[in-house]
Amino acid sequence: MKTNFNFHFYLIVNQNNKLMKKIVIVNGLIAGVIVAAMFLITMGLYHNQGNFDGGMLIGYASMLLAFSLIFVAIIRYRDKYNNGIIGFGKAFRIGLYITLIASTIYVVTWLVDYYVFIPDFAEKYAASMIDKLKAGGASASEIARQTKEMDSFKEMYKNPLLVILFTYLEILPVGLLLSLVAALILKRKVKLVV
Repeated sequence: MKTNFNFHFYLIVNQNNKLMKKIVIVNGLIAGVIVAAMFLITMGLYHNQGNFDGGMLIGYASMLLAFSLIFVAIIRYRDKYNNGIIGFGKAFRIGLYITLIASTIYVVTWLVDYYVFIPDFAEKYAASMIDKLKAGGASASEIARQTKEMDSFKEMYKNPLLVILFTYLEILPVGLLLSLVAALILKRKVKLVV
C-alpha cells in the first residue's frame, strides 16, 4: 500500500515538474524574443545615427516588459497547476530559469549582430561618448580621461569572452531582481482549515 502511495506521489510530482518546465520554456522564449527584437530595432536605429542617447532607457524598458512574463508564469503555474500554492523557492526558480533563457537569447542576438553586422560598434559608441562631452563643453582633462576609458572599452571589446560577460551583466541583474520581487509577492502557502 505504501509503495502504491509513493508511486502515485512520484507521478504527481513528475507531472508537476513537466508543467513547470513547459511554462518556463514558453515564457522564457517569449521574453527572449521581446528583448532581442527590441534590441535589434533600437541598435539598428542608434548605430546608423551614431547617437546612442536614449538607447539604454529603451533597452531597460524592454527588459522590464519581457521579464514581466515572470509574474505571468508564476501566477499561471501557482493557480492553474499547483492548487493556488507556491513557495518562495519554486517561484524564484521559475523566474530564474526564464531569466536565463531570455538572457541567453539576448546575448546570442548581440553576438551575431555585433560580429556579423556592426563590428564597428565599439568605435562608434566611443566616438559618440566623446562627441557628447565636447558638445557639453567638457574640459580638456575630462575629454582626455573619457578618451582613455573609451580606448580601454574598445580594447576589452576585442575579447569575445568579455563581450559575452558584459552582455550578460546588462540583462541578468534585471531578471534576477524581478524574479526575487515576483517570488516574494506571489508566494502562497497552504492554508490550514480548522
